[in-house]
Amino acid sequence: MTEVSPAAADPASQPTETESNDAGLVSARLLSAEVANAENVPTEPTEVATSSSTTPADQSSTDQSPVSGGPTATPTAAPVGRRSAAPLSNAPSGFRPETVAPAPRPAATPDRTLHMIGNAHLDPVWLWPWQEGYQEARATFRSALDRMDEYPDFIFTCDQIVLLSWVEEQDPALFERIREQVAEGRWVNAGGWWVEPDCNMPMGESFVRQGLYGQRYLREKFGRMAEVGMNVDPFGHNAMLPQILRGQRMDSYMFLRPGRHESDLDSTLFWWQSPDGSRILGYRIPFEYCSPPGDVSWQTEKSIAQLDRGLGEAMVFYGVGNHGGGPTKANIDSIHRFDRMGSFGRMKMSSPREYFDEMLARGPQFLDALDVRTDDLQHHAPGCYSSHSGIKAWQRRAQFAVLNAERWAAVSALDSGVAYPREDLGRAWKQVLFNQFHDILPGSAIESAYDDARDQLGEAVAISKRIITRAHNLIAARIDIPMDVATQPVVVFNPHPWAIETDVELQYGVQQTGVHVVDAEGVPTVSQRVQSVATTDDKGRGAVAFRAELPAFGYRLYRLRPGTAANAPASSPLTATDTVLENEHLRVEIDPTTGWLSSLLVKATGVDLAAGTASDQHTQICDDPTDTWGHRVISYAWAGVPMSVDRILLRESGPLRARLRIERSWGRSTFVEELILGHDSRTLKVEATIDWREQAHLMKLRFPTALTAPTATYEIPFGELERPVDGAEEPAQSWVDLTGTAAGTPGGLTVIATGKHGWDVSPGDPAAHEAVNQHPSIGITAVRSPVYSWHDPRLLEADGIYTFQDQGVQRFRYELIPHAGDHRAARPGRRAIELGSPVRAQLEAFHEGPLAPIGSFADDGGDAVQLTAIKGSEDPSSSTSGETGGETGGADLIVRAVETRGEATEASIELPLVGRTLTATFGPYQIRTFRVPRDGEITELDLLELPLDD
Repeated sequence: MTEVSPAAADPASQPTETESNDAGLVSARLLSAEVANAENVPTEPTEVATSSSTTPADQSSTDQSPVSGGPTATPTAAPVGRRSAAPLSNAPSGFRPETVAPAPRPAATPDRTLHMIGNAHLDPVWLWPWQEGYQEARATFRSALDRMDEYPDFIFTCDQIVLLSWVEEQDPALFERIREQVAEGRWVNAGGWWVEPDCNMPMGESFVRQGLYGQRYLREKFGRMAEVGMNVDPFGHNAMLPQILRGQRMDSYMFLRPGRHESDLDSTLFWWQSPDGSRILGYRIPFEYCSPPGDVSWQTEKSIAQLDRGLGEAMVFYGVGNHGGGPTKANIDSIHRFDRMGSFGRMKMSSPREYFDEMLARGPQFLDALDVRTDDLQHHAPGCYSSHSGIKAWQRRAQFAVLNAERWAAVSALDSGVAYPREDLGRAWKQVLFNQFHDILPGSAIESAYDDARDQLGEAVAISKRIITRAHNLIAARIDIPMDVATQPVVVFNPHPWAIETDVELQYGVQQTGVHVVDAEGVPTVSQRVQSVATTDDKGRGAVAFRAELPAFGYRLYRLRPGTAANAPASSPLTATDTVLENEHLRVEIDPTTGWLSSLLVKATGVDLAAGTASDQHTQICDDPTDTWGHRVISYAWAGVPMSVDRILLRESGPLRARLRIERSWGRSTFVEELILGHDSRTLKVEATIDWREQAHLMKLRFPTALTAPTATYEIPFGELERPVDGAEEPAQSWVDLTGTAAGTPGGLTVIATGKHGWDVSPGDPAAHEAVNQHPSIGITAVRSPVYSWHDPRLLEADGIYTFQDQGVQRFRYELIPHAGDHRAARPGRRAIELGSPVRAQLEAFHEGPLAPIGSFADDGGDAVQLTAIKGSEDPSSSTSGETGGETGGADLIVRAVETRGEATEASIELPLVGRTLTATFGPYQIRTFRVPRDGEITELDLLELPLDD
């Protein structure tokens, strides 16, 4: 017999109501399925037993600890020698054979119905590697099925489709048992997503793919999809989820966090509405999503204590969780017992669908009276926005890679007849989606989990690169490139469905005198020599940066010519020194003592966004004894010490751009920023490299402004959201904007960053000491170095042995975009994508071909409506030429677009790839998906790529 740890049975070990919202605090949750059901072993028959059966299900029973509120995990037989024929009183403890018929509940039973939701929350990765989660999925699901065999009324609710896929591939017989119970309605699949991801940091398209792969798997394997969204454990939920869930055929949503103590959300049941107007019924689980393995009294009492009194019905989640396990016999027996006793009201084995249906059946008067939430659902564990910089960067890189691979694969299929690589893309996407799990992407898992995450995301990137490289070469090989032995052809590919101008860096060889760049017509483009990545004595090896003007989602041919351009301009509109970068649009002045901006002058408006600000506040380092999650943290916007400036060096100054290098240090760490101003740029780009060697410290990058009465806007998946200017640590996709007035003139500053998700916008205090934030500012948590999986907000032991996060080198880019008061005019969402997903250039040979030197495959016009997905269809082509491997490669074109300015509009999207134009109207922030065959009718689909009327 496996023993249950004393902590699991001791009521004193139970968490407080505040702590109960933090994963892993109840030690019983960490038990495996086998340990969780340890109380299910047979006991010796007693003289009072009325059943002759000797099966564990018949002989197992539970007792209540003599200490109030504490479940036990040990079966209790009748006392030896007890032969009383008197029936047991209506009591929560004492031996009661399972054959006792249900008695009528007492008349005093509270008039409420509790829907008891048996589940087994399983973190596939957390304090254990995925390989352990892989095994535990099988053990947990077998336990749930065994309980179904023993209790005819037991219902099990399952989410996280990856767990089902794992069981299917390792134990087909067990999976078949699941299929049978799904058909009977006793195994209920909820959630519909591949995993329970972090619900703030992934891109909008990632949330679409969570449902695309999850719901389609359920439809294929079980013939029915989830109708109820389920993310019980993530640490916050972005405001666009109601629209996404609606588009994936779910009308309701269950979650735990934020708790009442963490937000202004008081309701248990409420309407949650996205910025586009989409609504779902939201349900905040009153108390925890899992329970100890003994009786459910603790779980039930705490749930009722936090329930809206007016509802009369509630879902109470039970079952050993986090490391799986699921409902135990003791759990189920106690539900039957307390239901007979009437202790908490009517208790019924139920499912989330049944609960929501009963709420919906109450009718308009009840439903219209529910609160309406139009914001996101925050905050819990804001330190997770910045924990483990590596996983944030790897994830963003992988998401861009797979999205781009889809686009170029669609071109290969529809333009070159190559079979659309659904299987490869599906494998890549599933690696990306899995590593968005809410204990991987937030940085809260054990150290070894990130070795696996890096490898798995590397696989996704490698698959994507192979697809992209093949597609680019298929295109390049068909471009007509006449022979010119004095040149080297270069093809630049733009993955973005809007035209862009960007600087391209290219490494080259066999050019002793350097090169300049011309287009296909021989017209020079602005270029300059830059430092090669190769440190070699080969004088012919070099690098060039040049300005490329590229069509929307397409390509353009350029050529390298030796030497300097004959008609190169005698002077450049760009001037640069060690303290000044200036062109016709911006003047940037650097304080040589602090190494940061003392002036950011927008010449068109005369607004100096940095005038009078404290440039020494740009880097702020704090001792940070907060745990990995950042439990109970509201803000990281504290006064900190700045790094020391070691050197300022003008690295580049040419006709294309200037690059100013600023080197800093503090303690054992260094920080390098290279400020880049293009000859015609209206923005300042920065390439940052941190070599961090501090333990339990953080560094904020702060951007103080001269703005007054500012408002703050944050990018969220598929949209943006205004939030208070209060210094709170908030999640953002890639950019944050601060807009107000400067000297009475409207103005603002948008900051874009790659791979950084922890931000704040602080109001500033002009009367404060200069060591704290004096001016309204945007802050980025650039690096934090807590201990791995340091859960509790407590001081570490002085002589403890710990491993700290974010030790070593990391790189990211950011961009400062001044504007005249409307951040939307600068198109920050598109600029963020360009910054995070650069164009690609490749050297090419001379050859004949049918393609022109410039071409486009899709163009959204670069306005309010933005294409977010261009891909091949998940289902085979509906075109008349749609056989696999044929003219269309077995796929139709799928395009998805979202309105980005919060205004109703009509969009015209050009799709030369299939020779068609798509015209559609969009509501504010509306997401729409279309199937566009080469011939035949264009149809609108939902986010699962299924017809809206299906």
